[in-house]
Amino acid sequence: MLLVGTGVLYIWGLGASGWANSFYSAAVQAGSQSWKAFFFGASDAAGAITVDKTPASLWPMVLSVRLFGLSSWAILVPQALMGVGAVAMVYASVRRVLTRRAGLLAGAAMALTPVAVLMFRFNNPDALLVLLLTVAAYCVIRAQERGATRWLVLAGVAIGFAFLAKMLQAFLVLPGFALVYLLTAPVGFWRRVRQLLLAGAAMVVSAGWWLLAVALVPAADRPYIGGSQTNSVLELALGYNGIGRLNGENYGGLGNLNQQAGWLRLFDTEAGGQISWLLPAALVLLVAVTWLTRRAPRVDPVRAALWVWGSWLVVTGLIFSLMQGIFHAYYTVALAPAIAALVGMGAAVLWERGAHRALALVTAGTAGWSYVLLSRSSDWNPWLGVVVLVAGLGAALAMLFGRRAVAVVVVALVACLAGPAAYAVDTAASAHTGAIPTAGPSTGGGFGRPSGGGFQRPGGGQSRQWQGGGMPGQGGSDGGFQGRGGTGRGGGTGGSTGGGTGGGMRGGMGGLLSAAAPSAELTALLKSGGSGYTWAAATVGSNNAAGYQLATELPVMAVGGFNGTDPAPTLEQFKQYVADKKIRYFVGTGMGGAGRSSGGSDDAAQIAAWVRETFTATTVGGTTVFDLTQP
Repeated sequence: MLLVGTGVLYIWGLGASGWANSFYSAAVQAGSQSWKAFFFGASDAAGAITVDKTPASLWPMVLSVRLFGLSSWAILVPQALMGVGAVAMVYASVRRVLTRRAGLLAGAAMALTPVAVLMFRFNNPDALLVLLLTVAAYCVIRAQERGATRWLVLAGVAIGFAFLAKMLQAFLVLPGFALVYLLTAPVGFWRRVRQLLLAGAAMVVSAGWWLLAVALVPAADRPYIGGSQTNSVLELALGYNGIGRLNGENYGGLGNLNQQAGWLRLFDTEAGGQISWLLPAALVLLVAVTWLTRRAPRVDPVRAALWVWGSWLVVTGLIFSLMQGIFHAYYTVALAPAIAALVGMGAAVLWERGAHRALALVTAGTAGWSYVLLSRSSDWNPWLGVVVLVAGLGAALAMLFGRRAVAVVVVALVACLAGPAAYAVDTAASAHTGAIPTAGPSTGGGFGRPSGGGFQRPGGGQSRQWQGGGMPGQGGSDGGFQGRGGTGRGGGTGGSTGGGTGGGMRGGMGGLLSAAAPSAELTALLKSGGSGYTWAAATVGSNNAAGYQLATELPVMAVGGFNGTDPAPTLEQFKQYVADKKIRYFVGTGMGGAGRSSGGSDDAAQIAAWVRETFTATTVGGTTVFDLTQP
């Protein structure tokens, strides 16, 4: 029943989100047309540039589209099934060392985590990452029981493949997993060391085979590696998706749009309602069970399993809290399995050992924190917070006075899970599009439910402005992109400073973080005029290109990649493509790229300026278009 209920929650009404994150949906569409684009994770079937991640998360979606045809359902259902799989692995891991009831509680907590509902109904790489990490945790727990090399090697394989989903984030669990096994496995010390080395080698092979393949293919024979400035996967992993996320330095125009780092980040208005409902309880239960099992043997499997999940939560949680680079609340889905498992295990151990007073304090604290989180959405079911608080405190008082009746336990569980469950249902009932979705109702922080089309920094401030060298008179004073694409829920795209289709900049649509659908007139032009070319069109920025590509199902070149700051193509390369009659149209988006001031390339700005100076602008369906065959 747990998995059936999870499946219904994660799959029901998926089609409402359309293409969800168009950036990845376009890459899925490209991979369904070209095996080369599939392997490299290219944004278009002609293979101009890749997405700014390794491509493993795209592969299940591409295979689904190849089987069932291009649709939002074909793209999103594999993600939902990964969520069901992740819940199953959490249940199996807890059931392995404790009771079935503990496993069910852990699985339910995982399934109802709002950010988990969000991301397993979406097409970002996090779904595959979380599934593989839960598989790795299960394998480590199995390996610890008898010191089994095979299971430890399988854990290494799972983590390595998770790297191919979201790069270095997959490795955050490594220190804890390795240390727990080294301390608790029931075999000799040097055998444990050898086993860990073997698992590490398996991880390197699992993660490295694709990197090696990319390195062996000449750059001219593969797409440009999006998100890098040197066409390098290693730079992408270590810079744009690595060090830049930690220290906030500019890598390829990444920059630091978020200054909210701090010890309490996971509890703030941006992330709190996404993940933190049971986070205080998980931390308290981790400490409590560690204390209660302090005299257990070194190899005690319950404590070892608890530490596997606890190390995952503590290390990843600290990194998310303190990282100085770009952070989005949906990243916290990576904490959901650890929190859920700790709650299920901790509650079961305390109950079995008669520590009902400790459970009472955990129940009261969780109900109180749920009340705080629910009060942040004061206009959304305001009665719910009061009910949760009263029920939770009532159950806690009953437990404090020694009552352990089933009714008391049921009330306590309902009080603790009602808040996240309500957010989960709200999330499943809402459409989510754009690059930065959020779960639950708006709390006034982060990137949720945009009003007026703009996207906002945590705390409600407008994002920084991007200035490039795009089309003068289209957007900013020098044609730059001003960072006002819609994101979040309900398909909101656009906030405009001009009259572009879909609310984007005048002369174009969408923007940095979202892609709107082009007009029927423009779609017809691109399909009829561009079908005989390598690329039907080119435009600055991957999300702009994605909207045109998904509408026409023809390759559209994303000049400059996601941010418009990658040197792909260069101005000279673009001129050669035009001379060779490989690109039919250039769609003016008013976005010229952030330029070198952001740490990235200004080639996109140069290309936009050259097109403006060389070709005649026409307006089709409210969008500026340049016919590159007519100088």
